[in-house]
Amino acid sequence: MPSVLVVEDDQFVRSALIRHLTEASHTVRSVGTALEALREVAHFRFDVVILDLGLPDLDGSEALKMLRGITDVPVIIATARDDESEIVRLLNDGADDYLTKPFSVEHLSARMAAVLRRSRAAGGEAPSPRVIQVGGLSIDPLRRQAELDGTDLDLTRREFDLLTFLAGRPGVVVPRKELLAEVWQQSYGDDQTIDVHLSWLRRKLGETAARPRYLHTLRGVGVKLQPPAAPRAPEQPA
Repeated sequence: MPSVLVVEDDQFVRSALIRHLTEASHTVRSVGTALEALREVAHFRFDVVILDLGLPDLDGSEALKMLRGITDVPVIIATARDDESEIVRLLNDGADDYLTKPFSVEHLSARMAAVLRRSRAAGGEAPSPRVIQVGGLSIDPLRRQAELDGTDLDLTRREFDLLTFLAGRPGVVVPRKELLAEVWQQSYGDDQTIDVHLSWLRRKLGETAARPRYLHTLRGVGVKLQPPAAPRAPEQPA
């Protein structure tokens, strides 16, 4: 059964999470501080960590960075903060998902199930060895490396997965629902998750939503990746 570490200093919320997760047949350990959480992951193996941001000894975002220094365990952020820049920073620092408080236990269960599916798939499936080439983009799924015009791209895990999925279907408009299902392994979710990752990918590809080179969003339809159009040759004088 999945093992979960709950990092939450609010005793009422903590007790409710423990009760729900235990009833759902999870093995649960819980702590109330960031330092206790670091000690736990250093000594025990967990399948997922639920991390509150408002911890008494260390902000959860700093705790996340420290966790990422010692473990790849999936981390779901539980936060009352809904600022987009904060969410972007957390995802870029290694969070696998986030939930905005208050949330229902059903919502938490769905997010946990999706994170666990992704984690198991990543550990049990061999990626395609084929190098994907789209314009100046070169993506090696086996080595999880991506280059743009010969320069390495520093991508997070989710950014790489999203770019690889789109690059494997060049010129094809992929609906957001399909992106959630295939990249995030979720049957439903918030479009903001996709928008955040697209925004960061565009920055690293040297483009913007207003002036796209590779990533093109079709409002109300989906997203497609295609190489930039080749420059037109100058006309010869008659």
